[in-house]
Amino acid sequence: MKNQLYQLCLNFIEQRIANATEALLQAQEASNDDTKSSAGDKFETGREMAQQDINRNKQLLADAQQQKSVLLSLAHVTETEKVRTGSLVFTNNGNFYISISAGQLTLNNQTYFAISAASPIGKLLVGKAKGETFEFNGKTYTIANIK
Repeated sequence: MKNQLYQLCLNFIEQRIANATEALLQAQEASNDDTKSSAGDKFETGREMAQQDINRNKQLLADAQQQKSVLLSLAHVTETEKVRTGSLVFTNNGNFYISISAGQLTLNNQTYFAISAASPIGKLLVGKAKGETFEFNGKTYTIANIK
């Protein structure tokens, strides 16, 4: 089950990388086209907007690549007594895969939340053991199992 969630996260991040790469290429092409056909102040404004677009897409790509590298480091995490990055945590109020922020995932009609250890709920989960409780957004969570 954890391997399948890992694969769903990997697919998610690879899609983000592909989308960011495509957006970056389109922004660079738009910048090149704008450079060829513009003049004066309009040219400077257009070039600056295109550069901002390129920079934003470069940042999105870098973030996605960093998340992929974090995910790849979790490929062989085994069961532990305490929650850590790579753990699959079952609670009375939801199931969490501590990996990357990929949001809600569905596997075998079961809902899981792929979250980062740095997320607010991830910070509360890390270091906890089976049977421990914590509060988040007014709800009390009890850890039923860790895989």
